[in-house]
Parts: sequence; structure tokens; C-alpha cells
Amino acid sequence: MLEETVYRTEDVEPPDRFDHWRDQLTRMIAPFDARTEHTADFRAEVRVLPLGDLVLWTMEHPPVTARRPPGLVRSSTDPELYLLSLPFEDATSAVRSDSLGGYHPHDLVLQDSTRPSLLQANTDDPRQRIRGAWLTVPRQALPLPPDKVAGLIARRMPGGEGVGALLVQLLNGIAADTGAYRAGDAPRLGAAALDLVSALLAHHLDAEGAVPPESRRRALVQRVRAFVRAHLHEPDLNPGAVAAAHHISVSYLHRLFEGEEETVAAWIRRQRLERARRDLADPALAATPVHVIAARCGFPRAADFSRAFRGAYGLAPSDFRYGAATAGGGL
Repeated sequence: MLEETVYRTEDVEPPDRFDHWRDQLTRMIAPFDARTEHTADFRAEVRVLPLGDLVLWTMEHPPVTARRPPGLVRSSTDPELYLLSLPFEDATSAVRSDSLGGYHPHDLVLQDSTRPSLLQANTDDPRQRIRGAWLTVPRQALPLPPDKVAGLIARRMPGGEGVGALLVQLLNGIAADTGAYRAGDAPRLGAAALDLVSALLAHHLDAEGAVPPESRRRALVQRVRAFVRAHLHEPDLNPGAVAAAHHISVSYLHRLFEGEEETVAAWIRRQRLERARRDLADPALAATPVHVIAARCGFPRAADFSRAFRGAYGLAPSDFRYGAATAGGGL
């Protein structure tokens, strides 16, 4: 499981909760001023998930306004960070920094801790809670010239399409299920996120040449992996189909995966089997026939699926399902 720290204001007395929340974020990210109408009982939660040099933050709190005025920025000795906001779909926020007005829930917005900023996290209903996420990236870790990145500060970038959607999918998936990873996966996940952040910014800067070739390669591998996961139900999903969907040759696709642990075909096969394994262990799918689950995972022939599953896990699919049920789905 990934190492994660959770801070809840309920751990302190109600009158101290807002100050506690602000002090924790000041210590972990950067100093800022804040105000809210909920100081009497500020109920908030902050999840901190380190991913190598990057940190993924998920937060839930009442409406609040936070700002870093010029004087506070000048007097701060905090690390120089880029902060990329990844608001959840149910958040209605307005961010203002320099020329930025409001932004929509699917927008990605880049902030710079070395520049003044104003964040207004509000909703139409003041009783509604804000749920959002941030990714902090050390400025020196981003393989793009700071003077170019400066043109993207406080600029809206779509998070529902293209590279932005892949980045949001990756980070939301990590936050939703930290138990699916080992602690040692954190730096690798951070590297994957950094590659996608770099590709996203380069796309909006039209400066892909500024991104190192290895970062571009890893970003393309991430796009390929996301495509495969979304099309596992297609029985004809193979290296040729994947290459065609990404407008590259099959030989280039294989070269992309030379630095990975598995070939493209082997990885696709393992993804199919792992999804089938999860579905067979899911109590909510207990009434779904094995052959239906197999077909959903790209195995139209039940005999082929049974043989592949037994070879990977040492059990027939039906035996695995029975064992998972008797163990409470814990296999």
C-alpha cells in the first residue's frame, strides 16, 4: 500500500479547527492567508500522498478563500513549487490569480508558489463542502524552461480530454485505491505523473521539443496503457490495433515497450486476466456467469479463458471465485 498521511480537523477542538487546517497546509505547502465563514467549526480533511518528488493532495472542506499576497511571497522561504489543481466533478470553484477568472470543474489550472495568487473555493450553497485535489511539482523537476511555463500560470487547460484526461485519470485512480500499489511504486507513479504533466504543458505551449525524448516516450506509453485498459473488452485488441489507434508502427510500439517489464502483447494479456480476477472476486458480480466476465475481458471463448486463467493463477476461474467468496472476497 502507498504511504499516506491523513489530517482531520475533528482531531482538535471546534474553535481551533480552522487555524489547525491553515497551519498544516502552510507547513506542508506554503504560507498563505485564509478566511471562511465557518471558523466556529471548520470540518476538513486533507490526504497527503507522496509520489517521489511529487505530492498528491486531496482535500474536503467548507467554502474558503485563500490568498498569497506579494508581501507574503517575498518573505517566504518555502520550496519553489508548481501547484496543479485537479478539482473533482462536484466542486464548483472560482480561482483568480492575475488574469484568471472562474474555471469549471474539469479544468486544470497551474499555479506557481513564487507568484501572488487568490483562490476562492465557493459553491452556490454555502453549506456544501468543497472536494478537490492538487498535485505539487518542484519547479526544478519539470523539464521545461520556467520562462515558457510562466505563460501557462493561471491558464485554464482542459482536464476532460487528451493528455489532461490521462493525467486526471491516473491521479484520481491512485487516490481512489492506494491499496492497489506497493510503497515502492510511489516514485514510479510520480515519474509517470511528471511525464504527463510535462506532455500536457508542452502541448499547450506547442513546445514538445523542449521535453526530453525519454519523457515523451514514457508519456506515450502512459497513453497506450490507458487506451488498452479502456478497450480490454475488444477481443481483437492486439499490438497492431493499439499501434493503429496511436498512428505509429507496430515496430515502434514494440520499441516503446523495450524498457518495460513486459512486451505489449504480454501486458495486454495480463491486464485482461487481472480484470477478470478482480471481477470474479467481486461479491457484486457473484451472479454474473464466468463466461460473461471472460467475454467482458476480451476472452470470447470460455475454454481459452479457463486455460489462461489456470496458467496465471493455478486455479480454474470457478474455483477461484468460490475461494474468494468463502474468504470474503479477500483473495
